[in-house]
Amino acid sequence: MKIKDCCSTEEADKTAIKKNHNHSHAGHQHEGHQHAANESHDDDDGHNHGSGEPESWTSHWPLLTSLAVIIIMLTLEYGFNITFSQLIQLFIYVPAYLLAGYNVLALAFRKAIRLDFFNEFFLMSVATIGAFAIGSYSEGVAVMVFYSIGEWFQDSAVNKAKRSIKALLDIRPDSVDVIRNGKVINVAPAEVAIEEIIQVKPGEKVALDGVLYSEKATFNTAALTGESKPDSKNKGDQVLAGMINLNQLAQVQVKSLFKDSKLSKILEMVQDATARKSQTQLFISRFAKVYTPIVFLLAVMLITLPYFFVTDYNFQDWFYRGLVFLVISCPCALVVSIPLGYFGGIGLASRNGILFKGSNFLDIMTKIDTVVMDKTGTLTKGVFQVQKVNTEGIQEKEFIQLLAAIESKSTHPIATAIAEYAGTTPDQAMIGHVEEIAGHGLKGLIDGKEVLAGNAKLLKKFNILYPAEIDAIVDSVVVVAIAQQYAGYVTIADEVKADAKQAITDLHALNIKTVMLSGDKQSVVNKIAAFLGIDQAFGDLLPENKVTKVEELKAAGRTLAFVGDGVNDAPVVALADAGIAMGGLGSDATIETADIVIQNDQPSKIVAAIKIGKLTRNVVWQNIILAMSIKVIVLILGAGGIANLWEAVIADVGVALLAILNAVRIQRMKI
Repeated sequence: MKIKDCCSTEEADKTAIKKNHNHSHAGHQHEGHQHAANESHDDDDGHNHGSGEPESWTSHWPLLTSLAVIIIMLTLEYGFNITFSQLIQLFIYVPAYLLAGYNVLALAFRKAIRLDFFNEFFLMSVATIGAFAIGSYSEGVAVMVFYSIGEWFQDSAVNKAKRSIKALLDIRPDSVDVIRNGKVINVAPAEVAIEEIIQVKPGEKVALDGVLYSEKATFNTAALTGESKPDSKNKGDQVLAGMINLNQLAQVQVKSLFKDSKLSKILEMVQDATARKSQTQLFISRFAKVYTPIVFLLAVMLITLPYFFVTDYNFQDWFYRGLVFLVISCPCALVVSIPLGYFGGIGLASRNGILFKGSNFLDIMTKIDTVVMDKTGTLTKGVFQVQKVNTEGIQEKEFIQLLAAIESKSTHPIATAIAEYAGTTPDQAMIGHVEEIAGHGLKGLIDGKEVLAGNAKLLKKFNILYPAEIDAIVDSVVVVAIAQQYAGYVTIADEVKADAKQAITDLHALNIKTVMLSGDKQSVVNKIAAFLGIDQAFGDLLPENKVTKVEELKAAGRTLAFVGDGVNDAPVVALADAGIAMGGLGSDATIETADIVIQNDQPSKIVAAIKIGKLTRNVVWQNIILAMSIKVIVLILGAGGIANLWEAVIADVGVALLAILNAVRIQRMKI
């Protein structure tokens, strides 16, 4: 998911100009291409906004000086009826113009020598120089000043959005207390080695991933999951960077380096997300490339064609109308506010514990009409407990000992439940070769005996007879055969998540079809599906069967999201239009695999992700309609000689600011 760093010629131009001219617009960049701390650029965009670093007012002194000049001159002219000769005005306005527009002129020139004339820098340069050519000095300066102010505000909004997205997750402490040689030393987190013990005071953030070394502790995980409910941990439980210790002094044994922490990976992912553009953003980029030359052509036609049709043709009058046309046609409101809207959506999702790997997935979630879900760990807690043990021809103690031994080689939640029920750690010396038979169970050599442990299909596969009543058991069941003979079974029960039923209800309210796919037996799947109200449920599925089911849904024209663990169901995640990992906070592989990561285990976040996508789409299209409507109206007025340059620039800057304010509000919305 890495975005390759590259530096376009435009980016190099901006960097060079910025070094020579300390003006915030010298590097005005259009967000959408930042990777970590380095700026990169995609030539599909006309320009970039925002370095991501806050700037002080003093860094804009040339622009503010130019603004002061235009205010003073207009006050003298219209307030005190004091006017100056054309020559004096020229001497006053030219420096003011250069102070406000030096960077724009420089960028326009650099592009022009590469024969790139159809960009907003060249557009603004032509319009303002044209205003000077016909003696409209104050208007020429005003266009450049207000255009630059608009760019400044746009830069600030983009930078703020970038910083707020980063701040949501970049909560890593600057220092950490580590215990070395019996002493507590305060060091930078990057200096702590794996297996060292760090100490976390009440109220402090955990700096590195590890396991709890103390007997127990309680943490606030809101920064990672979006949920403020305290999470109690016992010795040996996983503790992640960003969690806040609540009650008592806790010790954590470090299990990963600072740069490899889950929080660092998530932060990098969210930053990279701004570089993966949505179809709307890509369309606007392509639109701007076509739109700008068309506007130039229309402006030229507006100036020249009336010569052949208007009896009292006045070149200066029509040239002025052409300049108005160029100014109002600037596409900056669209090019800035649309990515800014998507940043807002990504930020809002992050605040709610949902990580989108790109703004393109915000768009995809608005089109989802089917949500396909795994059962275990998605709709159920995945915390199994042994309910019943039934043996035949073997003592229960020996039966559990053999079963726990073979299951110790599996990471499935059922295997964990059996290990907990056994209560003892199997002797590894008694465990021979163990292999997993996909969709069936395990086969291995335990204490010199061949042991099979899995579902009924496993025993059928090896032609081992077992009691028929086992097939009628509703709960999950692990059937065991020892030395080719049926030896008994264990029933396992899972618990449905608290918000699963409401999540399914909310999905149905959005007219979204729900489907459950599971490797568990059909009777268990049917029971849970009926309780939750799921539309379709399929059990007894091998991984390849899940792929087949998803392919069938896609062939039927469904746009679907698949929700699972993102690792075991990787083929299905790859097939889905949007792959969603549930509870992915603890798994690097999950974060890498899925398109969207829900950081806690709540199915209700699936609904939240869809709603955030729709909110973002609505705001983006509001901005598109607002910007285009106002521009078309003022373009018509300008062509008719009704709107002047002042009105054109105010309309252009005004619509850009309205669009920006509309986009920024996404981050403050409630889901």
